[in-house]
Amino acid sequence: MMKRWLVPMLLLLIGSASAMPARDATPAVELHGQRFSAEFATDDASREHGLMMRTTLAPDHGMLFAFPYQAPQGFWMKNTLIPLDILYFDTDRRLVSMQLNVPPCKADPCPIYPSNAPARYVLELSAGTAHRIGVQVGDELKIDGDIGTVH
Repeated sequence: MMKRWLVPMLLLLIGSASAMPARDATPAVELHGQRFSAEFATDDASREHGLMMRTTLAPDHGMLFAFPYQAPQGFWMKNTLIPLDILYFDTDRRLVSMQLNVPPCKADPCPIYPSNAPARYVLELSAGTAHRIGVQVGDELKIDGDIGTVH
C-alpha cells in the first residue's frame, strides 16, 4: 500500500519544488536597507575598466570593486562620463570613506579621489545616491552573489 503512494508523492514534491520561484541569481549588494544590482570587478582588467564610457547608470545599479588586500585606495574618473558616488569599505565590509558627487574628468591629468582609510571594497553608485539613502560611515555592505576569486 505504501509503495503505491510513494511515486505520486515524489512527483508532487518535485513538481512543487520546480514551481517555486528561483532565487535571483543577479549579483547584488545591499547598503543602508537599499538593494542594488551590481557588476563585480574582481581582477585588474575589470577594475581598470570600471564604468568607463557609460552614458547612464540606473539608480538601482552599481559596480563593486573587490581587491585582494586592504589598503588605501584611489579612484579617478578618466573616460567615465557620468558623476558617481565612490564608497570605500574595509575587509569587514564597513563603510570607512566616501567621495560624493565625483564629476567626470574633462581633461588630463584627472584628479584622484582617495579613501581616507584602508579599504578592500569600493562601490560606485550614481551621484547623489549615498545622500538620498542616508549612507553613513560605519554602515555595513552586504554582498549577494559570488565575487569569486579576487586577484
